[in-house]
Amino acid sequence: MVFNHIEKIGNLTLYYVEDLGRMGVFLFRTVAGVFKRPFRFAALVRQVRLIGADSFPLIFFTAGFTGLVLGLQGYYTLRKFGSDGMLGSAVALTLLRELGPVLTALMVAGRAGSAMCAEIGIMRNTEQLDALECMAVDPFRYMISPKLLATLISVPLLTMIFNVVGIFGGYLAGVELLGVNPGAYFSGMELSVIGKDINLGIIKSVVFALLVVWICAGRGYFVHQIRNAGFGAEGVSRVTTQAVVLSSIAILVWDYILTAILL
Repeated sequence: MVFNHIEKIGNLTLYYVEDLGRMGVFLFRTVAGVFKRPFRFAALVRQVRLIGADSFPLIFFTAGFTGLVLGLQGYYTLRKFGSDGMLGSAVALTLLRELGPVLTALMVAGRAGSAMCAEIGIMRNTEQLDALECMAVDPFRYMISPKLLATLISVPLLTMIFNVVGIFGGYLAGVELLGVNPGAYFSGMELSVIGKDINLGIIKSVVFALLVVWICAGRGYFVHQIRNAGFGAEGVSRVTTQAVVLSSIAILVWDYILTAILL
């Protein structure tokens, strides 16, 4: 009985080590595919539209209401200390450093990452990826690397849009609804926000974009090798759920790591 438990632990350890190795090779081949010629510019533009432009409405409304909530919460918190004039500073720093890149990446993971994982998983189950390899077409250069490059372009841009919309959402809540002085709102923001705050958010957004593509595309690519995933549509659905959960957790973990390193 004891040896059975030891065997199970050993098998699980070997599986996770092997899975980590597969994902590492997957990341290397995906990054290498970006630099292989000929470049697939049309595919890149298509992926930027699917991942970036089509995510704009979701990002816009998420940012707007996030800014509104920050304006309300920040006002009632700062008013207790007589510092409601610093509302603009509080809203801007919170969005630029944390909420902007994190919420943008989570939204992209839920919308585009899940679609990415399902698409590649279905191609794997229907042997379309095997067909590409039989025709001497590199599946990484053909379809995965453009997704990586498009996400690395789209997520930082969406993060900047999120920050701008969120700041104006905070302005609506604080200035228009609660009567904070508009000059104090923007002057406090101007005095407190520095280049380091903006750079921190951009660095986070790039790292989060890499994590989303790596995890979501990788889970779909190895859908046939994932433990307890199942077969067919059921396997793809389970792996897609797993990919979104793992990428969301990875975003939050790396948010802490990057904050601890770069602050």
